[in-house]
Amino acid sequence: MTANSLQQAKLLPGDLAIWFFIFMELLVFAIAFIAYAVVRVQNLELFNHYQMTLNREIGAANTLILITSSYFVIRAINAIKTDDVKQSVFYLYAAFGGGAAFLCLKSMEYYDKFSHGIGLDSNTFYMFYLSLTMFHFLHVILGMVILLAVAIKAQRGAYSANNHIGMETAASYWHMVDLVWIILFPLVYIIR
Repeated sequence: MTANSLQQAKLLPGDLAIWFFIFMELLVFAIAFIAYAVVRVQNLELFNHYQMTLNREIGAANTLILITSSYFVIRAINAIKTDDVKQSVFYLYAAFGGGAAFLCLKSMEYYDKFSHGIGLDSNTFYMFYLSLTMFHFLHVILGMVILLAVAIKAQRGAYSANNHIGMETAASYWHMVDLVWIILFPLVYIIR
């Protein structure tokens, strides 16, 4: 059985180990989201009030940025499957740029909150907001490191139509980061 036919026979893209890691990460986020929802119900007025202090426009922009970045990762995978290494690398760097844009906008949000003396100890809402978004922020950084490493390896000829499991592994992680934000954004910024 060739490497290509092995890839076609697989149910999940990338290395199986990343899927165990993704499952564990999603489990941690799910527990945090459930805790947020339970505490929110017990403090509805406080959460509704302070939720209105968040910048929904930046949150929405960050959602579009991450969705676009995931699209670029898909384009990178499709390009490598046709042995278009140059195009694949271009899209990986574009996805990396999306991550950088996300971090810049999120940092602006944090600067605004911190400059007004808001921190983890301000109240229960801000404790959850900062904890959840900072945990996600760290995942974006890790995802960007992975995308950069894969882009550099791709430039050096490490991936092809017959060998792109490493790129699929990175893509799977990046999509997980995107999925978490797609849940986190409405949960923390929108749902009242």
